[in-house]
Amino acid sequence: MELQPIIKWAGGKRWLVRKASDLFPSEYGNYVEPFLGGAAVYFHLAPSSALLSDVNSELINVYSSIKKDWKLVADLLKTHQLLHCSDYYYQVRSDIPKSRFAQAARTLYLNRTCWNGLYRVNLKGEFNVPIGTKSNVLADIDSFPHVAKLLKGARFRVGDFEASIDAATDGDFVFVDPPYTVKHNFNGFIKYNENLFKWEDQVRLRDAVTRATNRGVKVLVLNANHESISSLYDGFEQIVLSRSNVLSGKSEFRGVYQELAIRCWQT
Repeated sequence: MELQPIIKWAGGKRWLVRKASDLFPSEYGNYVEPFLGGAAVYFHLAPSSALLSDVNSELINVYSSIKKDWKLVADLLKTHQLLHCSDYYYQVRSDIPKSRFAQAARTLYLNRTCWNGLYRVNLKGEFNVPIGTKSNVLADIDSFPHVAKLLKGARFRVGDFEASIDAATDGDFVFVDPPYTVKHNFNGFIKYNENLFKWEDQVRLRDAVTRATNRGVKVLVLNANHESISSLYDGFEQIVLSRSNVLSGKSEFRGVYQELAIRCWQT
């Protein structure tokens, strides 16, 4: 049975593990994912040891808290379910609890009841997405014990992608799924957390991938299928993939989109 993601995140890769799981290496040491998001690839591969990181501390706290005490997070979500209404939503949105577990439950509650599962913050770093139409706070709560078990061998880090990729050693596998900026910055995924992921970051990412590959690390990069990205990774194996975009709120932006898979190891 496929494990459902516990959090909805833009650019999720459930479609990838369903349609193109043969892109992943069959053997590797440690697993590293520097843009964790919904963690679909991690849960699909279920590696015995991993370094999971992201610049979004709230996201990382969700996973680390479920690993530490999934029952407490689930109980807090049950309370959110009982109290859920418009007034309660905006009250929770404006308050930041002190407990890490309460913070994790707050993140999940807002993610499951806000508009379209969107994560967006203002210039002060405050979550500001309005309430949505969904009210099921306890979606997939039964999977929490399994999620906690799968996270048993994972270490977590909050921070920039470069440090996590540089930590990979010979034989490790790094899955890289960055925000999809392209050289002209005309793309829907240019805002990452409260900071813009710029073209300079894409170049810095390519350099980190190249360093890792030279150390014997296996790296798979997913990025926009655009000539600027293709040129950036010139010399690496490149495979064009098609997927459906179902996140956009406007129908004219929904449809079939192409992404570029860049395999950086010897097969």
